[in-house]
Amino acid sequence: MNLNQITIPSLDLKASIEFYTKLGLNLIVEALPTYVRFECPDGDSTLSIHLVENITEGDRIIIYFEDSDLDSLVKNLKLKGINFTSEPEDKSWLWREAHLNDPDGNKLILYHAGINRKNPPWRVN
Repeated sequence: MNLNQITIPSLDLKASIEFYTKLGLNLIVEALPTYVRFECPDGDSTLSIHLVENITEGDRIIIYFEDSDLDSLVKNLKLKGINFTSEPEDKSWLWREAHLNDPDGNKLILYHAGINRKNPPWRVN
């Protein structure tokens, strides 16, 4: 089994298009006013966004995007006007992460884990 797509809610698809395009995703479906889909620049995964009337706090999700050169990615995104809630930082679980929010408040974590993503020292055999 392979994870193909994630769909998240949005109150403003045009703001989402601008944000995720700046992030580096490629817009492949634009069915405004209710739906858009992006493909990731690496791999085969896609991210869909659908219009909703409201987003409750319980509906918030966290999306992780991995990049092998996290610090350069964060620097380049800042130059494009993307704001971060935390700078790249080494975590105790052996990942390096930077945090930000999309226009709808969905939490994104840009990270680099390398081999530790699927094979941390504490992996269950």
